[in-house]
Amino acid sequence: MNIHEYQAKQLLAKFGVAVPRGGVAYTPDEAAKVATDLGGPVYVVKSQIHAGGRGAGRFQNDLNGKGGVRVVKSVDDVRENAAAMLGQVLVTKQTGEQGREVKRLYIEEGADIKRELYLGMLVDRATSRITVMASTEGGMEIEEVAHDHPEKILKLAIDPVTGLQGFHGRRVAFALGLEGKQVAACVKFLTAMYKAFTDLDASTVEINPLVVTGAGDIIALDAKMNFDDNALFRHQDVEALRDEDEEDPAETEAAKHQLSYVKLDGNIGCMVNGAGLAMATMDIIKLYGGEPANFLDVGGGATKERVTQAFKIILGDKNVEGILVNIFGGIMRCDVIAEGVVAAAREISLNVPLVVRLEGTNVALGKKILAESGLPILSADNLADAAAKVVKAVKEAA
Repeated sequence: MNIHEYQAKQLLAKFGVAVPRGGVAYTPDEAAKVATDLGGPVYVVKSQIHAGGRGAGRFQNDLNGKGGVRVVKSVDDVRENAAAMLGQVLVTKQTGEQGREVKRLYIEEGADIKRELYLGMLVDRATSRITVMASTEGGMEIEEVAHDHPEKILKLAIDPVTGLQGFHGRRVAFALGLEGKQVAACVKFLTAMYKAFTDLDASTVEINPLVVTGAGDIIALDAKMNFDDNALFRHQDVEALRDEDEEDPAETEAAKHQLSYVKLDGNIGCMVNGAGLAMATMDIIKLYGGEPANFLDVGGGATKERVTQAFKIILGDKNVEGILVNIFGGIMRCDVIAEGVVAAAREISLNVPLVVRLEGTNVALGKKILAESGLPILSADNLADAAAKVVKAVKEAA
């Protein structure tokens, strides 16, 4: 789960991470009120959407190209820019051309920036540990730094038994070229950040940029936090921060039914049980010349109702021109899948080719249900056969 910048800063501040003062605003008047309370003399008006590159982004209706992050010097300027930004669609390199509507702003006090650094923390699957990443190249996408200057990224895997220690913070501080009181400030900052990460079951915390001010202070000028969805039951306060307007409606609906769904750009819908099998299914669709429209894992214990809902979500994507159902019945029974497919196909007018490959528990009964349904369902003997048939059917129907 993702949250907005201002929400991340509020959470981090509770653990002692240094952040600038600021407040959220939903109207121009609220923005002006926050600015008045801050007292100036410099203010930053920040669009709040779940995407990076806001400062370099552009509003669809803005010919001046001022971007989604603006530095101003008066309360009136804050109000004027807030009015120009709220309700408009911001396009960044992460949103694509469709952009995201700006429905809230974060009004923040300006900072005297002397240096811009990068500090991140994530769960590294390769080491099964929380890994700290630091770089002197703040303000840049870490992927670009990794590609162009990998030597400028420090990575520290933290032993979960000992946790983050003082020497970790000092090593990061020295790698970032900090000195004097800044070293102790970095240790304090990183310790607070690590506690927030572990206590809140985060999957990513990214401070970009981490800035050193003219006075030598270290503060988080921007903040991004992602959380492990599987741990949200332990953090209802964090879950309450979810902004469903920033999420794909189909993905939100899928989550309500305990379905793992991710929309993609292709035209062949996939319904599979098991994440590994789902990945293999998407790969083989591409191998046979098609493009998957989604990742959808119905899980091992799906019910007929859940399968029916999964089918509806797939058909709700206007780009879907064919569907491949690929089920290996271990815990999941093939007859349950078949009943769900038939129920959904009858409820929603099925006007695209449907290929079903079933194998495993109750496979004979599942195939019987499909065969006797009277629906135009193509049966496949194996995964390769299924992929070939759905790609062919989509091309013939085009």
